Amino acid sequence: MQEQSNSSGRIDHQLGPFFSELSRFNSTAALKASDLYARLEPEITGVLKTVVQEDFAPDVSTSRSSIRAAAWNIERGTQLDGVIRVLKEHPLLQDSDILLLTELDLGMARSNNRLVAQEVAQALKLNYAFAPCYIALNKGSGFESEVPGENTQSLHGNALFSRYPLREAHSIAMPNGKDLMWGKEKRLGYQQAVVATIDHPSGAVRVVSLHLDAHSTQKHRCRQMKIVLDHLETLDPSLPVLIGGDWNTSTYNSSRALYSILGYCRRVLMGVRNVVENHNPYPDRWFERHLFRELEGRGYRYQDLNESGVCTLHYNVQDLAANKRMGDWIPGWCFWFINWALQRHGGCCSIKLDWFAGKGISPSPNSPPRVVGDVHGEETVLSDHDPIVLDFDIVG
Repeated sequence: MQEQSNSSGRIDHQLGPFFSELSRFNSTAALKASDLYARLEPEITGVLKTVVQEDFAPDVSTSRSSIRAAAWNIERGTQLDGVIRVLKEHPLLQDSDILLLTELDLGMARSNNRLVAQEVAQALKLNYAFAPCYIALNKGSGFESEVPGENTQSLHGNALFSRYPLREAHSIAMPNGKDLMWGKEKRLGYQQAVVATIDHPSGAVRVVSLHLDAHSTQKHRCRQMKIVLDHLETLDPSLPVLIGGDWNTSTYNSSRALYSILGYCRRVLMGVRNVVENHNPYPDRWFERHLFRELEGRGYRYQDLNESGVCTLHYNVQDLAANKRMGDWIPGWCFWFINWALQRHGGCCSIKLDWFAGKGISPSPNSPPRVVGDVHGEETVLSDHDPIVLDFDIVG
């Protein structure tokens, strides 16, 4: 089925009455073998092939040749008003020409059933394209499952935004790193990268908002990246490319709880300080090296497009929400082990998950790439990720 365009900000479907029955299946194979799925598959596929695209940006001109891009996993959009305020007012983020946002809800109770992508675009006066990745059969994981109300559209996905004309928007489907029908949080679908050509006054650039799987292996994340790069090579004409987003380069094989536990034990044996200082901020050095070598082998640069050694997600053993999500798939005794291992580090651990990579572009010499760590308030954390910012020039 061809991808369908949509300009309403909504993706309406009639699947909700079947969610309870669909969620009884404990594997995707069993689900897809059922008569129920056979009846619903055309509508499910239609939803997941739709790309929402709307234009809210006024015609603008600029004398600045550099393009500012920001990438941010906004964690569903549960703190959407704060996210929008920061994107409007933060000295580094407010001048962004391009936003590559991941984890945006559309009609989920956990984010008050808001149309997150549309609201961001309207508030910031941007053009946008949004691709749903998942049809959620329940309200989510951790504390999300306990929020009041019910989902409306029950969709979750990724998006990109631009001050300038955005055309040829489409999505790239990527295989799942785990069975989405196994466990507490059940979903239909798969991660999708959002691709579009942006007509900046200094030239056209192809932009990709990319979210790689968290519950997967390092090899699987590399495979997902290869799929994106393979697709980009088929597009004509060849243009400069910027890829950015949450690549989940945790250094872990998180496809199963057992593998994550064994991986954590390995890192304790390697020395917690060694891992915290030499691997978590530099996943490209060893554990995720194949992904980054694949990029370099295809002619993409990344090292000078990112702030080196600065992490973008920060875990604290006192974080109840993070522990609740983790508790959905790892045993309770693991938290004692985590606390013990991190006790010399104040119970904290940070990792670098968010990245830019590009071809046919170069970082602006007057403005180095930055991890923006000052967007969260003392009382409210807007997301479990920090945004990243890059000023770049089109080469040639």
